Amino acid sequence: MKKSEAIFGILRIPTDALAVFSALALAYRLRLLNIDLVPGIQLLEPASTLPSMEEYITSFVFPGILGFLGIAGCLSLYALLTTRSAWNEIGRILIASFLWLVAVIAWYFLIKKQLFYSRMLLLHSSFLIACFMMIGRSSITLLQRAFLQCGIGVRRVVSIGTRAIVSSAKATLIGDVRYQYVGHIGSVAELKKLSEIDLVLQTDPDPKDAVTNTLIEYCRSEHIGYAFLPPVLAENPHQLRTDYIGLVPMLAFRPTPLDGWGRILKRAFDIIASMLLIICLSPILVLLVLLVLLTSGFPIFYISKRVGPNGTTIPVMKFRTMVKDADKKKKELKTKSHRTDGPLFKIKDDPRVTGIGRILRRWSFDELPQLFNVSVGHMSLVGPRPHLPEEVQKYSSYERRVFAVKPGITGLPQVSGRSDLPFKEEVRLDLQYIEEWSVFLDLWILWRTVFVVLKKKGSD
Repeated sequence: MKKSEAIFGILRIPTDALAVFSALALAYRLRLLNIDLVPGIQLLEPASTLPSMEEYITSFVFPGILGFLGIAGCLSLYALLTTRSAWNEIGRILIASFLWLVAVIAWYFLIKKQLFYSRMLLLHSSFLIACFMMIGRSSITLLQRAFLQCGIGVRRVVSIGTRAIVSSAKATLIGDVRYQYVGHIGSVAELKKLSEIDLVLQTDPDPKDAVTNTLIEYCRSEHIGYAFLPPVLAENPHQLRTDYIGLVPMLAFRPTPLDGWGRILKRAFDIIASMLLIICLSPILVLLVLLVLLTSGFPIFYISKRVGPNGTTIPVMKFRTMVKDADKKKKELKTKSHRTDGPLFKIKDDPRVTGIGRILRRWSFDELPQLFNVSVGHMSLVGPRPHLPEEVQKYSSYERRVFAVKPGITGLPQVSGRSDLPFKEEVRLDLQYIEEWSVFLDLWILWRTVFVVLKKKGSD
């Protein structure tokens, strides 16, 4: 580890302590002045139970700081070397602030058997702690970046092996300010000619090979960091975790975070959100039913058989937007499809679409009945596009990875270009969503979907 990395890592501790002290002191002052951070509204009564500032600092602030630092340490907020994203860091700070608030309430209620002397002070404190910690840590990050730009603390990295380093890893090493990529070499003899190397990345490790063992021994004797890129998983780096068989470490691959609690959380969100949307949009749904019935007659809905997770077949509901014999006319129109880059069938100005159908498609109203599919578990609000069986027959094994999760009403490709995207790009975005799923990503896609629909871009 570079000395500067250790210094900046340790610097987070006094910075966080100062942030907590400042937050608690400011929260005390706000309560003393009856300020509740609601502009133009005075809700608080004059403070009558606050202790003196000296007693507050000795009996609550100092123990509060130690307690918060302990909680933050348990959440790995003081790891000296971290590769977490900024969003992950912010999430941990918010969790730490909430846990600190719960711990304070539990201490006073369960241990001291009394209420805290100001509920508003506690709320202000937890909110200000999170804000001040983000400011403090952002300042440290900016200062560390400035040092890295000057070449202080940069880790010199070299890759070694008969196999070239994977392009994604090489791009990261070249583009990340924390690293200086020296290049790729083929032998330990070449490594010995280089100076001031901090990390060696082996691209073709083999425990039975004398070269690998010689390389490891050399790195140990010269105090150089050694790491290897797993040959099987280097090109599929998402969702790797370290498991153990007894004391033996093992790299395990998960195709998606939507396993375990991820799947449960997503399903719970789908049920609640779809039911709320059905209730709120029920007047519009009734109006659309009447419009389709009066202009096109029965049937009102079109049930399309699509391929779901693990090859299952699911019925996907839509408002009928085409003439009744549209499926029979599809064979006659196959040569007119403007999607020649893959198995998808799309026609500009499809002659089978009815007048009301064009309006429904333009505003994506035809897909609203899929909320019922979501509520019963056939689909999700966010996920890959539902796939037709005849299309799936032409998919490669790579493209079939999209069946790891339920299809969705909207998805990452839909907010990134809709039908204007090439098929390969659509698959890439679907796989990116599957491998990088999070609750925040779902919320962002749903938010973006509103604006994409309003712009009417890429709607066929």
